[in-house]
Amino acid sequence: MIRRYGFILAAAFALAPATAFAQRNGYGPNMMWSDNWGYGMFLGPVFLILILIAAFAAVILLVRWIGPSSHGQIHHHHLSPPPKMPLDILKERFARGEIDKDEFEERRKILGD
Repeated sequence: MIRRYGFILAAAFALAPATAFAQRNGYGPNMMWSDNWGYGMFLGPVFLILILIAAFAAVILLVRWIGPSSHGQIHHHHLSPPPKMPLDILKERFARGEIDKDEFEERRKILGD
């Protein structure tokens, strides 16, 4: 019986320095929550999120910098066409054959051209 307990005591004394070393260096049951690393489990995900946000912002800025610039440009598809002048309408009607040459000349004189 003493031999059995002696073996257990010898094993406990042999493992005690390894256990003390592991606990001193942050290993063991309280791995990341010891006094030295109390916020490790919280700051890791926070830094990961901040790095991802910075990466997305960098990609967006790079695409905007490389892409076409729209500063100072007028987009013509947003503008309405300029209004037609009466003489232009008369010329179009003459070109389509709606009026003949005499009527065109008469109306052009009336318009003052």
